[in-house]
Amino acid sequence: MRSKGRPYYVYLLECRGGRLYTGITTDLARRLKEHRGGARGAKFTRAHPPAKLLAARRVPGRSAALRLEAALKKLRRARKLAWAVAQGFQ
Repeated sequence: MRSKGRPYYVYLLECRGGRLYTGITTDLARRLKEHRGGARGAKFTRAHPPAKLLAARRVPGRSAALRLEAALKKLRRARKLAWAVAQGFQ
């Protein structure tokens, strides 16, 4: 079981074909490697391999990460890309 208050990351990937993928993790480097490796990546990233990490934001816990992820998934593409720019990745 994970310790309470462990930091999480909400991240945005640009995948092959220009599609966007949003996810959460406690270990960003490990999760990106899993997405690129295919076997442990999300079903979406197995079909559309990630090309580039557009943004990542550290949040204080799982609940906050899940809320931010859900909010990002509701946004249109342009707003997601604007969020990525605001995170200082582009």
